[in-house]
Amino acid sequence: MYSLKGYGSMVADSVRTGAYEHALRDSVKPGDVVLDLGTGMGIFAMLACRFGAKKVYAVEPSNVIHAARELAEVNGFSDRIDFIQQLSTEIDLPEKVDVIVADIRGITPLEGSSLSALADARNRFLAAGGVLIPQEDTLKTALVQAPELHSPLILPWGPDSYGFDLSAIKAYLTNGWFGARLKVDQLMSDTAVLVTLDYRVVESTDFKSRVYLTVARSGAAHGFCLWFDATLLPGIGFSGSPGQPEIIYRHAFFPWPEAVELTTGDVVELDLEARLVGGEYLWNWNSTIRGHDESGPVKASFRQSTFYSEPLGVEPLRKCAASHVPVLNEAGETDLWILARMAEGWPLGEISDALAGKYPRRFATQGEALTAVGELSLKFSR
Repeated sequence: MYSLKGYGSMVADSVRTGAYEHALRDSVKPGDVVLDLGTGMGIFAMLACRFGAKKVYAVEPSNVIHAARELAEVNGFSDRIDFIQQLSTEIDLPEKVDVIVADIRGITPLEGSSLSALADARNRFLAAGGVLIPQEDTLKTALVQAPELHSPLILPWGPDSYGFDLSAIKAYLTNGWFGARLKVDQLMSDTAVLVTLDYRVVESTDFKSRVYLTVARSGAAHGFCLWFDATLLPGIGFSGSPGQPEIIYRHAFFPWPEAVELTTGDVVELDLEARLVGGEYLWNWNSTIRGHDESGPVKASFRQSTFYSEPLGVEPLRKCAASHVPVLNEAGETDLWILARMAEGWPLGEISDALAGKYPRRFATQGEALTAVGELSLKFSR
C-alpha cells in the first residue's frame, strides 16, 4: 500500500498522470459508466466525471479511500462517484461499465494479484465493446553496468569482514531484485522484449521467457534490469526505459552473484520466469554468458531465484508441507474463539470482555482484548 506521500508522487508524475488524463478524455463519453480499479486518491474517478461519466465505481481496499471520498466532496463529484472499500474480486456491481481504468502496478506490472484482479474485472464488469485502460504493458530487459548497486550486496560480506566468513549472506542478497534508477549509459546490450501483457485478453498471472542479449560494449556487467512500456490506448502511453523522462515507476535490478567481464559481441542467454505464489511473485532467472555468439564458449553461468533470497529454516517449511497436520497455538486458538463468537452474533464489546477473562495471559486489559477483536472484525466482517 502507498502512503499519502506516495500517492502524491503518483499524482505529480506528469508523464504517467498526463497520459491517463489523455486516455480518459479520449475514451469517456457523456453518460458512460466507469470502473476505477484501485482508485487510490480518486484522481482518475474525478477525471472520468469531468469528461462526462454519469457514474463511477471507485474501488479501493485501503483506507486512502476516505481521503478520496473527501476530495470528491470538495470538488463536487460525490454524487456521481460510488466509493467501495473492498477488493474488486469480492464485489458485484449493479451494472456493466463502459470503461475500466486501472493503475495497480508496482515497479513491474507483476504486482501481487493485480493481473488476476484486472482480468476478473474485465470479464465480469466490462460491457461488450467497452474500453480497458491500459491495453498493454510490454516488459523489456537489458544488461547493465551498475557497481553502485552491486557493491553494497557484495562488499560487506567479503573475507575482510572482521575476520569472519560472512559469504553465505551474499547468496541471499544476490537472489533478490531491487528497485533502482538506471541511466541509458549504464546499459551494456541491446534491448529485448520479455513479454507483452495484453490486458484485453490475458488470463494467466505467470510468464516465462527466453531472450538473447548481445553485448554492445566491453566492460563489467553486474546483472540486468527490467522496465515496462505502457500502452493505455493506441498512440497514448509512456515508457519506463532508461533515457526517457523519469516516471514514478523505477527499474528492477536483477544482480548476478558476481561481476562478469564482457566483450562486444558476447551473448547472454537469459531465462526468466515469474510465478504467482500465495499472492506474491516468485522470480527465477538463469543466465548463461557466452563469448562471441550463441554457440560460443561459456564464460559464466548463474541460476538464481527469489526463493533463496531469505533465510528459511526447516521448521517453517515443515509447517507448509502438504502432509503437515497443524495444531493451533494459543494465538490461533484465540482467533478461532473470537471468530466463533462473531459467527454467533456477539457484539464486539461482549466478545472482548469475555476474551480478557478467558485468556488473561494474552490480554492484560479489556482495552487490549478489544483491539485484538477489532482487528479481526476489520479483516473478516462485512
